This record gives sequence, structure tokens and C-alpha cells, in this order.
Amino acid sequence: MLEEVERWFADRSWSAADRPLDQLLSAKRAAGTTVSVVLPALDEEETVGAIVEVIRRDLIDGLPVPLVDELVVVDSGSTDRTAEVAGKAGARVVHRDDILPRIPAVHGKGEVLWRSLLVTTGDIVCFVDADLRDFSSAFVSGIVGPLLTEPDVQFVKAMYDRPLGDSPGQGGRVTELVARPLLNLHWPQLAGFVQPLGGEYAVRRALLERLPFPVGYGVELGLLVDALHTVGLDALAQVDVGVRLHRHQDGQALGRMAAAIYRTAQLRLSRGHSPSYRWGYPHVRPELTQFERGPNGFVPRTHTVDTEERPPMAGVKEYSGRRVA
Repeated sequence: MLEEVERWFADRSWSAADRPLDQLLSAKRAAGTTVSVVLPALDEEETVGAIVEVIRRDLIDGLPVPLVDELVVVDSGSTDRTAEVAGKAGARVVHRDDILPRIPAVHGKGEVLWRSLLVTTGDIVCFVDADLRDFSSAFVSGIVGPLLTEPDVQFVKAMYDRPLGDSPGQGGRVTELVARPLLNLHWPQLAGFVQPLGGEYAVRRALLERLPFPVGYGVELGLLVDALHTVGLDALAQVDVGVRLHRHQDGQALGRMAAAIYRTAQLRLSRGHSPSYRWGYPHVRPELTQFERGPNGFVPRTHTVDTEERPPMAGVKEYSGRRVA
């Protein structure tokens, strides 16, 4: 790693145990900071309820003063009982299509995260994937912690082990095969992030509302790169929260994810958001063809790679109008 990144890794990498809950509550009260937790969810009835229950038990109901002020599940079109289960567990459930209806929603995780800014109010927004198993509230308190205790920190990613079945450390295949090489080559300042594509991260709203959101799988890489470009490396941090267990996707889904992430990186390279950018970048066709075996041999299936992005929320009239109201 660059010498700058080695220093950053030593200074801006913590463990969730470094900040006990009472310390976080004291810092939160002193600053008057509010915290929103958002779970983007699509057909997650098997796991979303347990996650909501743990957050409510450990970080809301079980404390004299809640660490989490707002717990919202944004349903992005589930066909199962995700919304019902989340609501019964104690979350406020909002459907993606009911947020900012004048702009038709598109499919994608980034779309849901972007819209969630309109239905939350916290000074800190914490995103947590809804497919986690054996969930610990340290996933929330750990990454919120530096934002409550370190005024200069604006964006905190969770880091963790990702086992694949019985194989420790073998999860995160797209991270290792796509995202990490891209970051090391084009954004070497971000090479110190253990889980750059992880879905658990907390950000100050004042930063989030200034960033564009890729609508699909590229959202995590896009936000991280744009945060670096906007506030600099020292404003970014990461916290070790242990082990992350979740549903793993098949190879073709990972291929589509990889293509979207590459496209997100390519767009930022073309804008010059990289210290390695010194020349024009070739056009990349935003489509990915994969193959499935049918009765008569392999059948091509071409998928469009997410290219649309939503603008910074600060420029959306409904958002700015809410402040005036």
C-alpha cells in the first residue's frame, strides 16, 4: 500500500469493541446527533425480522436513551412477506414506489438507498443489508461509533470475515476479483478498505446528500470513490464487526454484479475521479452477455448493466422543500 494508506489504515481502522455503548450514548447526547438505520429489502422475509428485532432490543428499547432514533425498512418490490415481517418486528416500512412518486422507480439497490434519504431524518444514516444471518447489533453501533466520537470522520464502512459455506474467508468473490483490483489500480488511496463493497456503512447525511447514487450494484463502489473525491481519505474509516453471514448469489448473478461495478468505475474514470486518470478512457458497452444451457445447447442471455444514476439529493426540490417546511 501507499505510505499514506498505511498510515490511514493504522489511524482509521478500529474494532467495534473500541467504543463501548455507554461512550456512544454520552457522545450522542452531548452533540444532539440523531441516527437513522435503513434496511433495503427485497424478498428477505427469512432474515429481516430478526435484524429489526436485534436493533430494537439492543439499540432502541433496551436503552435509557436510544442510540438509533429511526429504523426504516425500504421494500423494493418484495413478493413475499418481507414488509409484514419487518413491520411486526418493529420497523417502519416504506415501499420504494411510494417515495418521490413523480420520478418512476427503477430496479436496483442504489435506487432504494437514494430514495431512503427522503423518508429518514437522522444526521447519520446507517445502511444495513437485510439478508444477514446471526446478526449482531455491533454492525450498527460499531460503524456509527466513529461518527459520534470523531468529528472529522464522515464515512465509515464495516469490515468482517466472509465465509463461503464451511470455508472461512472465501466470501466476497466480486470484491476480490473485480473491486479490489479496480481500486488498487485506479484509486490506490482506497486500497486499505477490507470490504469496499460491503452493504453495512454509516455516513453523515451532509455528505450523502451531496453524492450521486448509482442505481444498482455499483452503489457501494460509487459512493466510496465519490466520498474520497469529495472529502478526502482522512474523513473515511472502517470498523471490524466480526463475521458476516448472508445468502450467497450464484455465478451468473455475480457476473452481473461485476459488470455493474466495472461500469460504475468506468464512469468515474471518465470524469477524472482518479489520480491514475491521465488519458481518455475507451467506451465500454453497458451490456453483459451470459450463457445458460438449454435443451439444444447454450443460450445467450444479455443483460443491461446499470448506468443510470440519481443526482445528489440536495438538488431534489422535494428534499430541499422539506427543510423549509
